[in-house]
Amino acid sequence: MDAVILAGALNSGPLRAVSSAQYEAAIEIAGRPMLDYVVKALQNVASIRRIIIVGNESAVAPEIRRQAVGVIEPGGTLVDSLIGGLNALQSAEPVLVATSDIPLITREAVEDFLSRCSRIPGDVYYSFVSKELNEAKYPGVQRTYVTLREGTFTGGNLALIAPRVVEENAEMLRKAALLRKKPWKLCQMLGWRYLWKLLCGNLTIAEIEQRVRSVFGIRAVGIISPFPEVGIDVDKPSDFRLATEVLSK
Repeated sequence: MDAVILAGALNSGPLRAVSSAQYEAAIEIAGRPMLDYVVKALQNVASIRRIIIVGNESAVAPEIRRQAVGVIEPGGTLVDSLIGGLNALQSAEPVLVATSDIPLITREAVEDFLSRCSRIPGDVYYSFVSKELNEAKYPGVQRTYVTLREGTFTGGNLALIAPRVVEENAEMLRKAALLRKKPWKLCQMLGWRYLWKLLCGNLTIAEIEQRVRSVFGIRAVGIISPFPEVGIDVDKPSDFRLATEVLSK
């Protein structure tokens, strides 16, 4: 399969306090840009053929550019950037999508995610990581969590997506992307009954999958990853310090 790495975010938020880099993907951690760790991890996965980086070319170091099949400019939104990457690949097969701000990601974590995806038919596979696993391996890590019947989870930063689904549902995905840090508002897209169940901690992953299929016609599959690195993105100084401590070793 092919892979898209979304690397177009400007360094205009909390990470500005730890780096003056113009783009988040170019922020150095333990002597290497964040993006480099992600590219290396995906390169080591035998089933990945081509990697497209969606980001400003000036923010992608020459040695990283040589490791990918191409670098294309980002779009105006996250979904526009994803569409640009998928169009560049022109793949009819599912494409792995990763963000550039997960420097702790490993080959084993990616392979495990793809292996779990291969066991279930679907159009979109989205990763979750449990709070219990996160805090056991990285005590004190700060994430946004949601409690479902199966447990308390944070969203991951790996997805496996059928390109046609993005093209057919671009507007809905744009709306969902804007709400990705606000799970309760995101759940409202499924209906008030589902929001109420979420607030009560009674909503299940299976119910979310079934509702997405009935409302949007998308076979969505939630994948619980046993690797905390899938869910730890570097978007604030405390994340930067954690990644620096781990990767410096």
